[in-house]
Amino acid sequence: MVTDRQVRRLFEMDGKGIGKETAAAQAGMCPDTARKYRELGKRPSEVKKPHTWRTREDPFKDVWSWCREQLELNPTIYATTLFRELQRRHPGRFQDGQLRTLQRRIKKWRATEGPPREVYFSQVHEPGGLCQSDFTDMGGVGVTIQGRPFDHLVYHFTLTYSNWEWASICFSESLEALTEGLQESLWKLGGVPESHRTDQLSAAVNQLSGKKKFNRRYRALMDHYGLEPEKTQAESPHENGDVESRHGVLKRRIKQALMLRGSRDFESRKAYEKFLRKLLERLNKGRSERLSEESKVLGKLPLKKMQACKEYRDVHVSQGSLIRVERNRYSVPSRLVGEKVNVRLRAERLDVYYGRTKVEELPRLRGRGKIYIDYRHLIDWLVRKPGAFEGYRYREELFPTSRFRMAYDELKSRYGRTAAKRYVKILYLAARESEIGVDRALQKLLRPGRRVSVEAVKEQLEIAGKPEAPPDVTVKEPDLGAFDVLLARKEVGR
Repeated sequence: MVTDRQVRRLFEMDGKGIGKETAAAQAGMCPDTARKYRELGKRPSEVKKPHTWRTREDPFKDVWSWCREQLELNPTIYATTLFRELQRRHPGRFQDGQLRTLQRRIKKWRATEGPPREVYFSQVHEPGGLCQSDFTDMGGVGVTIQGRPFDHLVYHFTLTYSNWEWASICFSESLEALTEGLQESLWKLGGVPESHRTDQLSAAVNQLSGKKKFNRRYRALMDHYGLEPEKTQAESPHENGDVESRHGVLKRRIKQALMLRGSRDFESRKAYEKFLRKLLERLNKGRSERLSEESKVLGKLPLKKMQACKEYRDVHVSQGSLIRVERNRYSVPSRLVGEKVNVRLRAERLDVYYGRTKVEELPRLRGRGKIYIDYRHLIDWLVRKPGAFEGYRYREELFPTSRFRMAYDELKSRYGRTAAKRYVKILYLAARESEIGVDRALQKLLRPGRRVSVEAVKEQLEIAGKPEAPPDVTVKEPDLGAFDVLLARKEVGR
């Protein structure tokens, strides 16, 4: 088949006055073909007729009117869905290999007759004009802390002009996490843009309001930094597209950095945070030029950060030594039963105050309807009422580790109804002595041939508490005669 390149070369040879047969040979075609293109004066692509006819019969000719009707009613319906329905309606008529034919037919209909598609309008970003933030789940990255999966989110902040970004670890999409993450990012940046945009985060937007306005606490945060709050439309999450696209980029960079590191496991959360900070600083170095433009127009930071917590006043401590905060229950020291406490709810913890005195710090639960019981809060009265252990509603929370549960099961198998009293005494030792020490003692006592008991646990604690005997070091007395030998050799050498 003659190509456009060959004909173009033929015309070039003709223009140089080269003989027609020679020109045809140099162009790689026979004289008759060369004569044809000289007469046409066109290249093959210019005389080729478009292929508009079918090479085989349309298998969907009889059912296409039904397919088009479904597409007009539901423009986003999948071709696969229509194809499976056709197979159901006409058994044996359509084979799986014909699905691609229907997909091409529907694709052409959507491009020529279908409804208008959404248009994305590229925006011009001004230096210091807009920042965006959002949360993203980091489960797919596969980070572990001391071999255990580290299930966490990341609060992600970015400037739309320079793409400068920052991120902080969190565990929920709460207003407290947003407040801490935003403040950390702004203080790291060293200035404040004009506007801040989020999607329809429940932390920022009152979902119960018909107009979905910003809630009071989020508005106060924006006012503290002089930021103009913006939110995306519910049907248009792409309006927060800069930070959304940065999510994927950041995760890929983290994965690549972990590959170079040779391990996804970290000794502690602090070590992982240090790794994340160094990575972000390296990424931001490549944006220094555009960031310098933004830095010139950024607003000033306030004198101090805003307190990132929600306060609950006069929270009643129930007879079960529990308080209820954000639809979750937490235990507090039993000495507070019947009293009222104040609670400051932060991103990752609860600070419990009696008056102005901080009496307890508790980890914040994620979700709703959860329970956190610290056995140390209840153990004094549980020792006095061991019979309550067996039927306690939150009994599973009184097993600090799996070994405590295994120990209780063994005691239950040997002592029956009195097992609860024996287990509670072991739990009391953990509260008063050392939970780690009791756990190690149980590890030894749960081996074959050993038995779990309060006395055995105490014995193991005493053994572990004894200081190790100093090593017996014996130093041999030096042989002074060796020095005479050395001196004699020195004299001979002279």
